[in-house]
Amino acid sequence: MKISRRGFIQTAASLAVASLSPVTALAAPPRQKLLRASSVEQALRPGARLTNFWGFNGGVPGPVLRFRKGETVRLLLQNALAVDTAVHWHGIRVQNAMDGVPFVTQNPVRSGEQFAYEFVVPDSGTFWYHPHQSSFEQVPRGLYGALIVEEDRPIEVDREWVWVLSDVRVGDDGRQVEDFGRILDFANDGRLGNQVLLNGKAAGSGHSFEVRSGERIRLRLINAAAARIFQLELPGHEMKVIAFDGQAVEPHVVESLTLGPGMRVDLVLDCMQSPGSRHLLNDVNRRSAGPIAEIAYRNVRAVRQKPSSAPIRLAPNVLREPDLASATEHYIMFQGGMRGAPAIGIVDGKPAKTHELMEEHGLAWTMNFTARHEHALMHEPFLNLHVGEHVVLKMINETDFVHPMHLHGHFFRVIAVDGKQLPLQPWRDTVLMGPRQTVDVAFVADNPGEWMFHCHILDHAAGGMMGTIQVG
Repeated sequence: MKISRRGFIQTAASLAVASLSPVTALAAPPRQKLLRASSVEQALRPGARLTNFWGFNGGVPGPVLRFRKGETVRLLLQNALAVDTAVHWHGIRVQNAMDGVPFVTQNPVRSGEQFAYEFVVPDSGTFWYHPHQSSFEQVPRGLYGALIVEEDRPIEVDREWVWVLSDVRVGDDGRQVEDFGRILDFANDGRLGNQVLLNGKAAGSGHSFEVRSGERIRLRLINAAAARIFQLELPGHEMKVIAFDGQAVEPHVVESLTLGPGMRVDLVLDCMQSPGSRHLLNDVNRRSAGPIAEIAYRNVRAVRQKPSSAPIRLAPNVLREPDLASATEHYIMFQGGMRGAPAIGIVDGKPAKTHELMEEHGLAWTMNFTARHEHALMHEPFLNLHVGEHVVLKMINETDFVHPMHLHGHFFRVIAVDGKQLPLQPWRDTVLMGPRQTVDVAFVADNPGEWMFHCHILDHAAGGMMGTIQVG
């Protein structure tokens, strides 16, 4: 009997639930949280006209979801939109059936329907959630939120801030411009908004966060923008990086921090400036330079005169180290884009030149000479791996554009750029690949299933730069 992909997804999801062990079935029921996707009206500034969004639970961003490491969670998605949707848990190593990718791991959640996601959160760290259905539209419309998994023993700080960065394109009337899916955005830098947002409000010097001199702040930064790359600087303060993409790194100070779409970073800030002073966190990216937020020191007595001496090194999550000596090498070449050399790609099994990709298929990018439609529908995985296989992906960017490449279900070590080994080889789930650059990453394919691998400039993904990797 021939089983359709849709039917297979339904069967696999049923088996995923049915295969729970007796121990799991007898355990305490998981905490359930509700995520309701609906239309939202929200002011970007106090007193401003309302801007139209889509959001979770009536706001943009959606609620901050907090869990404990190792906890089993149940998240019920209710779709009150007029379109299909689903939720992907970015950076969480879930079982494949819970990954939230329509037509790959599940069927779309139709308007008026609901879907229950249930999974264990195996790693502590800073993560986020967003749709994987028409994500080039649904994410910039406002469907995203932070997901925090607490460490067993958190570091000692006075306070924690969770900042979700994004942007929105608004017209003179304050309403969101609904020009999603343009081939010019697909084939260039992606759809950039004209207003940067911090936690759903207009970023800038008027977006102020108060501190007391001497306070130690843990700052969790998430880039939920569809295409914008932030380059952040905070004069007068040491930005101490303690984690990338939720995974611990050796604490180190950076003067400038680049954050591509989908990427996260955890910082520790020892706020040692004078009471009453004000300092700006700036985006110095030449495409979008400007202030993001103001750090305002209260004109009161300092909490402490010297930075806290409490350790800030995070306990690492348990991830299998790739053995580079025995790893299998796989090459992935990226081509296309408006400014690139003419490319020939395979679409639906037939060759097409760059202008044909754009004009006839609405696609602009190829991976290993193939342009894939959203969700890789009707396509086979471009890479098949054995469970437990040690892998090096050698990515070759032959385009004139930056691409933040994201792998679902796994983390990888970033080991080399342009053939040069990196001294710090961090674990990441999203890596920024510069124009005409090569990037090597290594991981162990230890999570069975069909996993998305795509550019997190969401217009690029929808424009062909996506596919799946089959593990097992």
